[in-house]
Amino acid sequence: MQFSRKLLLLTSVLVFAPLVGISALQTNGQSRPNVFFDCNGRNCNDQYYRTEIDWVNWVRDREVADVHLIMTSLRTGAGGYEYRLDFLGHGLQDGYDDTHLFQTLSTDTDREQLDQIAHMLGIGLALFANTAGYRGLVTLTGPNPESAGQGQRLVSRDEVDDPWNLWSFRINGSANLDGESTRSNTRINGSASASRVTPTWKISLYGTINHNRLDIELEEDDVLDTRTDFSVNPLVVYSIAPHWSVGFEGRMGRSTRSNQVLRAEMTPAVEFSVFPYDEATRRSFIFYYKIGPQHSRYFETTLLGEDSETRFEQSLQIQFSQRQTWGDASVRILGSHYLHDFDRNNISMSGDIDFRIVRGFSVNASANIAWVDDQIYLSAKGTTDEEALLRLRQRATDFDYGFQLGFSIQFGSIFNNVVNNRFRRGRGR
Repeated sequence: MQFSRKLLLLTSVLVFAPLVGISALQTNGQSRPNVFFDCNGRNCNDQYYRTEIDWVNWVRDREVADVHLIMTSLRTGAGGYEYRLDFLGHGLQDGYDDTHLFQTLSTDTDREQLDQIAHMLGIGLALFANTAGYRGLVTLTGPNPESAGQGQRLVSRDEVDDPWNLWSFRINGSANLDGESTRSNTRINGSASASRVTPTWKISLYGTINHNRLDIELEEDDVLDTRTDFSVNPLVVYSIAPHWSVGFEGRMGRSTRSNQVLRAEMTPAVEFSVFPYDEATRRSFIFYYKIGPQHSRYFETTLLGEDSETRFEQSLQIQFSQRQTWGDASVRILGSHYLHDFDRNNISMSGDIDFRIVRGFSVNASANIAWVDDQIYLSAKGTTDEEALLRLRQRATDFDYGFQLGFSIQFGSIFNNVVNNRFRRGRGR
């Protein structure tokens, strides 16, 4: 319905635009609007959109743009994606705000997805161009009556008899072999998932299995490590209010690196979203709490003398993220501890920011730090030098951290819309 209204509006403005007196000052003396493309998620293929939509100026600097186009995406229950396109006016067009939502199918090819995105980008940009006073940039044509029925559209579950009852399944597998005269590595990986998503319920089941064999010849002793790990992760969520959700998440698996023959947990959880959930691609502020039992059986006796144990654990996670015209940022704080011993805890913080300071200059940074005192699964035997060097087993630690800082400077022409795909050689440009 929203798409139909906007298509009708687009038809009206393109047909009657010559009859409406729009100030030439709105266009800033340009024949085409400047568009800054800001994408986070799937199909951020700016070259494709530059090629398909050649009636605007695609600029590299937000400060000279007439419209800031932000594209984000979320996974749908059927395995496709819902895209959100926000068109935000800038400069003389400050105050313009338009949003388009549309979905792709899980069975769509990459080309079909790109074509759909380019189509919606074109509609949104045409609406902006007409509102801002740019004339004669595009023409509107309807479908060919002789080819009716060839297009696709998304339908609601009330319109079809779905034999799968909204369930979606996926199976993946891969095998890899690499090596040289003194080393060989064989990896076999597989995964499977099943999910069903409605406005009220979200149900998913995801499982993986990984087999890894590493053989290294050294001067004194050879290293041969063979391990098979797996995990199964169920999740059930129920929407009880516009900002509240309840459910549980589970985990059952085997991890050689964590000294666990079996780990099983089933944890009730509750989540509160400060902002409406439908704004998640642009801004999100979430409190997530869970508490429940965790049962573990170990390959080797742990530092605390346990071969198996069942412990209760609780955790609270606070996460904030947003994507605005100045850039994007996110912060995550997580705290957890075992109920039998509050000193067995884990506190971590992480964040990242990409901030445009002035025209053509932006800085980005990311950092994480964790204070670790909950490694109750560590083996009493410790790790060998080979296991430590190859990171085959976890070692005891009090903390871990990471930090990254970078910057970006852009200068030169910002109005070159030409796309030249010669001699790409896998560079993507």
